[in-house]
Amino acid sequence: RIDSALLLLFRDPSDLSTPIGPKWFSQAVVEITTLGGYPVLVTLVAVVAGFLIVSRYYGAAVFMLASIISGTIASHFLKLVYDRPRPDVVDHLVEIHTASFPSGHATMSAVVYLTLATLVVRLVDNMAVRIYVIAVAIFLTFAVGMSRIYLGVHWPSDVAAGWALGATWACLSWLTVSGLRRLRNRR
Repeated sequence: RIDSALLLLFRDPSDLSTPIGPKWFSQAVVEITTLGGYPVLVTLVAVVAGFLIVSRYYGAAVFMLASIISGTIASHFLKLVYDRPRPDVVDHLVEIHTASFPSGHATMSAVVYLTLATLVVRLVDNMAVRIYVIAVAIFLTFAVGMSRIYLGVHWPSDVAAGWALGATWACLSWLTVSGLRRLRNRR
């Protein structure tokens, strides 16, 4: 019931097929949701990997790719295990063909944006830059997840699970690399 109630907050009560807000806002949300889609994320990861390799940050490139690829596998595996249907309470504003839980867009935006933020934070000493980068990563992750609910293609619990999984995955990846780095420095 909570999922349905939250989903309905984004719809006109007199016509559940109509999202709240002006038409331009609905189009903007469709565009925001692409920031968590594979074409954008794969392009971004490829560009950053190329930069890290050209800059001779090979370890950072391997860390980033391993973290993001393994996070993608975990997300897909959970979708197969749970096989939760998409919400049927409201019309979907975009076409989707995969299972609903966890939200792949929410998971992968958290994995990618937070992993990239941890890389930048390690490469920059300026605290203001670090705070800005983490804030942008969190904002992008939040915006993508909210867009999925607004578009009616995910239950809010799908998005919350995706955020939790993606943030946990990025944190565990960062902790693993930090632990390996400490072990290497002791030798």
